[in-house]
Amino acid sequence: MKASYPVAIGGDGCYIIDGTGKRYLDGSGGAAVSCLGHSHPVVTEAIKSQLDQLAFAHTGFFTSPPAEALASLLVDHAPKNINHVYFVSGGSEAVEAALKLARQYFVETGQPERRHIIARRQSYHGNTLGALAAGGNAWRRQMYDAILVESSHIAPCYAYREMREGESEAEFAVRIADELETEIVRLGPQNVMAFVAEPVVGATLGAVPAVDGYFTRIREICDRHGVLLILDEVMCGMGRTGYMFACEADGVRPDILTIAKGLGAGYQPIGAMMCSSAIFSAIEQGSGFFQHGHTYLGHPAACAGAHAVVSTILDEQLIHRVRDQGQKVMAELRHRFGDHPHIGDIRGRGLFLGMEFVANRDSKAPFAPEEARHKRFKAAAFDAGLICYPMGGTIDGRRGDHVLIAPPFIISDDQIGELCDKLAAAAVRALT
Repeated sequence: MKASYPVAIGGDGCYIIDGTGKRYLDGSGGAAVSCLGHSHPVVTEAIKSQLDQLAFAHTGFFTSPPAEALASLLVDHAPKNINHVYFVSGGSEAVEAALKLARQYFVETGQPERRHIIARRQSYHGNTLGALAAGGNAWRRQMYDAILVESSHIAPCYAYREMREGESEAEFAVRIADELETEIVRLGPQNVMAFVAEPVVGATLGAVPAVDGYFTRIREICDRHGVLLILDEVMCGMGRTGYMFACEADGVRPDILTIAKGLGAGYQPIGAMMCSSAIFSAIEQGSGFFQHGHTYLGHPAACAGAHAVVSTILDEQLIHRVRDQGQKVMAELRHRFGDHPHIGDIRGRGLFLGMEFVANRDSKAPFAPEEARHKRFKAAAFDAGLICYPMGGTIDGRRGDHVLIAPPFIISDDQIGELCDKLAAAAVRALT
């Protein structure tokens, strides 16, 4: 409320320009949103063209060509069993829709006792009350705890902090995943509705991918107990990790999947909830009506823009570019910060990367929360002309700091150098 910000007046590829003419390299895509950079002509033209034809038609009466085309394009490239799409206006709405669909599915299939949601500590799934209740970030929940529905939270697959000495990745994957089975048994399998997780945890942990085998085990546990697997790809999806859908890297199929952010690339607000035919058919053959809705579902201009975004990602083979440029960024981060006394872990996948700050590398002890190192880092980077995404509370909602790095897919080699130069300048000011 007290903050004062410069006025953004223009965009140029990977840069945002303020009212003084200062250029800022967008090293985080805003919040992992601007995957194509700023002022992409193909996307802006698609939106303008659609506005000339039709701006809005309520989905209670009409569908539209852009919505139908975008749905088909997404299904064509989605995990094998995901073949139905429900368009909303953003990530929180997508997660709300996923949770409500899961509940309605069990009611309509004669299992109304299934109501419990299990997620993971330090997860974030949105700011609306249902999505916030599913999330496991203590600080974000604290203000609203009294009005949140009950949910359970197990350990995240956070190898840097959770793996035991002498434990292999395979052993760690099984041990951490089996916390889900323990919690399902505690609640009673007949009472559990869904498990919700980000394939690569974004804002609250700082680009933490699961170790190999973790999600395979999670899928087995969900199947054994009839629990739906909801994967939240709002931040990590749409090519950000070097796969169109992040879960592809883990070889796991969800029952319900959510996307947003990179789907619209910042050009229009849009998100989507996607689901399997089994879930869709249960509703279709039951009440025939998903008891949910928002005013701007399937907005034609938003869908036209998103179709241009996804088409551009595919046509320009940007997913391959994400892998290539992501490897370069990771290599440069490790070269520059691998021995830094106050950077304990460098992690991520594709162009979705994070660095965790520590007071002591050997003990992994975090900085004192009151030092607010993430805020100092953000300010120092911004002064240097870099937009990045630092956060505090990495460990438990209060302790720990990290920075998230998620530049546009079009970032050049020279801009990778600029990104790392400015991260290094921020580290000098904020971490010493």
